[in-house]
Amino acid sequence: MLDVPFEELQRARSDGSCSFRPEHGKKAVSKRANKNRPVEISSKKPVSRFREVIQAPKKIVRDPRFENLCGSYEESKFKASYKFLYDEQLPAERKRLQILLQKEKSDAAIAELKKHISWIDKQLRDEQLRRKHSQKLTELKRMEKEAVKKGKRPFYIKKSEIRKQELAEKFKELKGSGKLEAFLAKRHRRNAAKDHRFMPYRRSQTS
Repeated sequence: MLDVPFEELQRARSDGSCSFRPEHGKKAVSKRANKNRPVEISSKKPVSRFREVIQAPKKIVRDPRFENLCGSYEESKFKASYKFLYDEQLPAERKRLQILLQKEKSDAAIAELKKHISWIDKQLRDEQLRRKHSQKLTELKRMEKEAVKKGKRPFYIKKSEIRKQELAEKFKELKGSGKLEAFLAKRHRRNAAKDHRFMPYRRSQTS
């Protein structure tokens, strides 16, 4: 704004002879007589509720999967370190829940306990399958190394072939335990339900 005395500004506004308006596009810049003094801020400008009173150190979020500071991931060491979860803790937890299930009388609590026991059983079954798969891969790699040492051409087995071998072993185990027919019936029902979902529905005929 122009540097005009207050008396002249009031006189000009009262008789309407002149008006003083700031130029458009320009903002008034507050100047300080001394650079060490604080900047004067207009009382008409609202103060933000969120202002930084104390500058706190910025929190750095680190993902151990992608941080070099956390070391490199080795699957064998990881499985060996957390093997006790499936060998000790989960079976002990399942046994404890079975004892609680026998004493419980509330239907809601019984359903919750059964759900937790079912989850533990699934975790143990999955871990058993993972260990069998890992043992199968280790055995195949050992056979491949022995074949290369004997001068034979290296042969890298496909994942589909490994899957076929695992299914053959599973069918053999189920047949030996007498559970093959139940397994095939359950698999047939699951496949039939899956096929039924993709079948087109007959449109309703309107007269």
